[in-house]
Amino acid sequence: MKFILKLLITALLVVLLSKLLPGVNTDGYLSAILVAISLSLLNFIVRPILVILTLPVTIITLGIFLLVINAIIILLADWLVSGFDVDGLLWAFIFSLLLAIGRSILFQLLEKDKD
Repeated sequence: MKFILKLLITALLVVLLSKLLPGVNTDGYLSAILVAISLSLLNFIVRPILVILTLPVTIITLGIFLLVINAIIILLADWLVSGFDVDGLLWAFIFSLLLAIGRSILFQLLEKDKD
């Protein structure tokens, strides 16, 4: 149940950010839910592989390169979901940064509400 709630929160943030950012477009709520599902799968499967492959660069940049990996994950979700469109690496970077901030705030509120 908690996983489904987190997916719906992520989908809501995807819709909100697509309304705010001119370089990100979503066709509707169904495509936003598909984006949330694809992001969770990509973060589970692809992200660890990318982190291991780019570990030297990540160490040299003191972890800043992980933001680029997040943007690549967003671009992969753009490629997978037909109703989701991101206009380049810069918009994917901005979208991933705002999505991560929004998710951490809302997930923390969800945890506080549970206590």
